[in-house]
Amino acid sequence: MIIMRTRRSLAVVVTVGTVLAAPAAAAGSPEDRPVAVWEMNEGSGSSTMMDSSGNGLDGRIGDEVHTGTHVDDAVGYRFDRLEPNEPPARPGHLVLVPDDDLLNPGTGDYAITMRLRTTHKFGNIIQKGQATTGGGNFKMQIPNGIVECVYRGSSRSIQVSSKQRLNDGDWHTVTCARTGDEVTLTVDGSTEAHRYGWTGRIDNTWPVSIGGKSGCDQIDVGCDYYAGDLDSVVINAR
Repeated sequence: MIIMRTRRSLAVVVTVGTVLAAPAAAAGSPEDRPVAVWEMNEGSGSSTMMDSSGNGLDGRIGDEVHTGTHVDDAVGYRFDRLEPNEPPARPGHLVLVPDDDLLNPGTGDYAITMRLRTTHKFGNIIQKGQATTGGGNFKMQIPNGIVECVYRGSSRSIQVSSKQRLNDGDWHTVTCARTGDEVTLTVDGSTEAHRYGWTGRIDNTWPVSIGGKSGCDQIDVGCDYYAGDLDSVVINAR
């Protein structure tokens, strides 16, 4: 079991094959709230990514995403490698979750935890909104094998990056968290980076996109498609 904690006790617990959201232990503070729990264990050919949090935030799986993929101890999704910025856009490469107020960080604590495996060195893994989106955005990407965590709000944008390259073909559990005035990146239970600063409100009308950008054409805007495997994604908020 890997227990991921960030400042102010925003917590996510991840076990192999199962994803559970855990309440915060800090006295007098509200419990962490599981916003979405996408275990990604649907069988081959599935078209719906099920949310087991109870909030009903299911996603639409593109027809190019390989579900029911077995790698070592995990069943997850596989995203094929596509040439960056080569037209046409490939919307079937994405998993999209429709916009919902629960998926917007607002001004509160927010954490995205995922278990990933890749040997490639580029791509946007998950995001809600894009760089010029009104209302801000968040995303996790992996340029040159380095995972980057970005929160862009009404006050500023803060980015933190892993110290190590994670495209070594092993499974890694990564948490990208905003707690108060700090953004923290945790890899396999250890804090890799953190940076202080108040990002402000993040609230947009875009879907959550897994596997690349949803608003792109590979001509004026590159889609930055992710290549590799995902075993689970969990979003917690407070």
